[in-house]
Amino acid sequence: MKRQAWLLLAAMSVLWGIPYLFIKYALVDLPPGAIAFGRVAIAVAVLLPVAVRAKALAPLRGRWGAVSLLAVVHVVAPQLLITYGELHVSSGLTALLLAVQPLAIAALALRVDPAERTDRRKLLGLLAGLLGVAAAVGFDLGGGSGAQLLGAGLVLLAGISYALATTLVKKRLADVPSLGVVTGTTGIAAALLAPLALVTTPARLPGGAAVGAVLVLGLLSTAAAFLLYYRLIALAGSGTAGLVSYTSPAVAVLLGVLLLGEPMHASTLAGFALILGGSWLATRPAAPRPAALRPATS
Repeated sequence: MKRQAWLLLAAMSVLWGIPYLFIKYALVDLPPGAIAFGRVAIAVAVLLPVAVRAKALAPLRGRWGAVSLLAVVHVVAPQLLITYGELHVSSGLTALLLAVQPLAIAALALRVDPAERTDRRKLLGLLAGLLGVAAAVGFDLGGGSGAQLLGAGLVLLAGISYALATTLVKKRLADVPSLGVVTGTTGIAAALLAPLALVTTPARLPGGAAVGAVLVLGLLSTAAAFLLYYRLIALAGSGTAGLVSYTSPAVAVLLGVLLLGEPMHASTLAGFALILGGSWLATRPAAPRPAALRPATS
């Protein structure tokens, strides 16, 4: 994998390693619909003037059907599912469950994307990464109550939705400038989420922590992250881009240790090792197959 792709993967790991914590902060004063709308509305406000100035929306002509579908499966559906899910499960478990994305991409590739099909070595890397996330974050449903199981199910559906979106970008929109795609999808998503935000708006104004959390989610984890993510897909493929689901939970754990004083267990260190090893295995180019021997002829 190219150095630029590794740098993009590292940046995405940070940008998508922080939102689970900030969603928890925002949920103190805001309902899920308002949080999802707020973050995409902020992203549109930042990106639209830049996209218009760069004429980045013109290449979307004739692609608005694909852009609208992407807005649903990569923005509206997963952000609502994750935010509602975090009402019932921890941010760490949310990150872990979203790590199903690379495996879902591999499963989809069996039907729709031969270039991303997973051989045994890559599959071993993906499974090692999933085990690493489990070790680093910890798998805890808190007793497995009905509400917690529902929350976990919603997050799993979000991971599958992300996998569908990743495949859609590569198949239909990889040749379109990422600025136009991000602006189009977030704009459509904001329009779709606005009615839900209006009917669920709280009676009292949210606190500063909740407002700040939504700003971080909009500016960093939505606008900036989507730009980098689509670029990563175009550069390295959807399977490699999906590895963000492994590395971002590790970032979330590390931030908890450094900023919140959370303990660093031996299982966490083992998880980091598995994540790094699994990412390396899953992103190594496949070895060329030896040429088939032709039978001798007389």
